[in-house]
Amino acid sequence: MNIILAADHAGFKLKESIKAFLENNKYSILDVGAHELNPEDDYPVYMTAAAMKVAEDLSGETKAIIFGGSGQGEAMVANRFPGVRAAVWYGDSARRDLEVINLSREHNDANVLSIGARFVSEEEAKAAVELWLKTPFSGEVRHQRRIDQIDAIE
Repeated sequence: MNIILAADHAGFKLKESIKAFLENNKYSILDVGAHELNPEDDYPVYMTAAAMKVAEDLSGETKAIIFGGSGQGEAMVANRFPGVRAAVWYGDSARRDLEVINLSREHNDANVLSIGARFVSEEEAKAAVELWLKTPFSGEVRHQRRIDQIDAIE
């Protein structure tokens, strides 16, 4: 599996931590930036680069993990590309579970995980990333039908 990483200044530190975590776990990583902390950078540049890489390989072998302050704007950029399905995760302070991570993969076959770096710790993010990468799409007919409907929107 190929993992594309992208972050703006708000997600830079967490991206770097997750990058080391993934490399230590023998994942193939492509970091499309930011490559240095710049408080003036603009997230659409990096999210576009990540989403384009995912859109080029919709086989399921390429996924992206993108980081920003909330993860919302980052996912909005990624979701503009055909075949890209970005799910946002910024933790769950009330329940502290990862159910949304499971559902994003099992039901929606999300190929991009957008993490709100201002809302999660490194350890929470590592657990979420690990679960997200290991959770397969269920392949259930109803879920595939819905994904096909999403992909048919022009």
